[in-house]
Amino acid sequence: MSDLPRKAVTRTAKLAALPLGFAGRATWGLGKRIVGESAELVGRELQQRTAEQLFKVLGELKGGAMKFGQALSVFESALPEEVAGPYRAALTKLQEAAPPMPTRTVHTVLTERLGENWKELFLEFEDKPSAAASIGQVHHGVWHDGREVAVKVQYPGAGEALLSDLNQLSRFARLLGPLIPGVDIKPLITELRDRVSEELDYGLEAQAQRVHAEEFADDPDVAVPGVVHQCEQILVTEWMAGVPLSEVIADGTQEQRDRAGQLLARFLFSGPARTGLLHADPHPGNFRLLPGGPGSEEDWRLGVLDFGTVDRLPGGLPTPIGRSLRMTIDGEAEAVYELLCSEGFVKESIELDPDAVLDYLLPIIEPAEADEFTFTRGWMRSQAARIADPRSPAHQLGKQLNLPPAYLLIHRVTLSTIGVLCQLGATVRLREELEEWLPGFVPEKTVESVDEEESAAEA
Repeated sequence: MSDLPRKAVTRTAKLAALPLGFAGRATWGLGKRIVGESAELVGRELQQRTAEQLFKVLGELKGGAMKFGQALSVFESALPEEVAGPYRAALTKLQEAAPPMPTRTVHTVLTERLGENWKELFLEFEDKPSAAASIGQVHHGVWHDGREVAVKVQYPGAGEALLSDLNQLSRFARLLGPLIPGVDIKPLITELRDRVSEELDYGLEAQAQRVHAEEFADDPDVAVPGVVHQCEQILVTEWMAGVPLSEVIADGTQEQRDRAGQLLARFLFSGPARTGLLHADPHPGNFRLLPGGPGSEEDWRLGVLDFGTVDRLPGGLPTPIGRSLRMTIDGEAEAVYELLCSEGFVKESIELDPDAVLDYLLPIIEPAEADEFTFTRGWMRSQAARIADPRSPAHQLGKQLNLPPAYLLIHRVTLSTIGVLCQLGATVRLREELEEWLPGFVPEKTVESVDEEESAAEA
């Protein structure tokens, strides 16, 4: 058996120690203020020490602890630089690495699921994992037909560890909140917990990946590896090399950053329109930059991995998102407010000033207004600070808005993608992607407007 559960008592003890550590540092911070140190300086140092402990513990564990850490990692752009800097490397590790399970455990799972002669399915199989994540690890191999493959092996006990960790983390979500300004931690943990069974089902993952692989098979910009074989606890797909997005974030050229950012935005909005599915785990470990393929006018394509979590959107992204975004850009405060009310973003018991709602939304949708926009950590931090500051009108208004369940995952994926774009520091033509792929963003033409355009063309 795997040591993933790490004896449930040990895992629980590590996670339970987090709030105790937070409380101890809070006492330390109070003492520093009593002896005259600046509250702002003490606050920053306290946040930094707390964050370092949090990500150290999450990085040592797999399961839900690591899943939660990966979800948080894309929001590091929102943190003050003096806090984010010291543990950015730890966050990057969470995106792609975890302690591997023993080789004997891997072989046991392969024998149980593929049969005693599983080695005959491979011309080559590397015992050392090439990547390890929250519920499984990936091994490089060569399939019996000569194709290079990635073999994802699920950790025994992964489901138990996921649920246990997330339940434990939810108990002190309030203490974690201040680490990532503007991000509500409790709904994030709840949503991760609600999707545990889906992520553990490699059959569902294989189905979602096949749909994407077929749709993007000849795409010049996006590549998805095909599924080779799937059974319980095992998923074999075509191998995808390339440059991990985490490396582009750390050392990439500006050209690579901009290209990766553009394609990431394109995939976010085009994926649901083309497949009816939203890839819902957009952290850098799940993306690669690949050399441009046949017919590509660019040097790089975006490789996309891990379809374990998807949102099923048969009609693509909901039209109200595009309509409200367009009306916000056009300054139609009353129409935006009416649409938000009808979709449940404003509860019936609450009445807000439409102009105040518009003022709240405009800074957030700034990237969609310009022909191109440069996403930066500074911009992300300013947005997070504006919403998180209890003294600001934006904070007070934001607390009164509601996020309907149907939009929860879409909201998280969009925020996470924006976080990655800010990590890249990419200049992106976001409006171009919205006009092409987001339903409702481009107003539908009336019969009269079409007639007028035709008349003008004839003239």
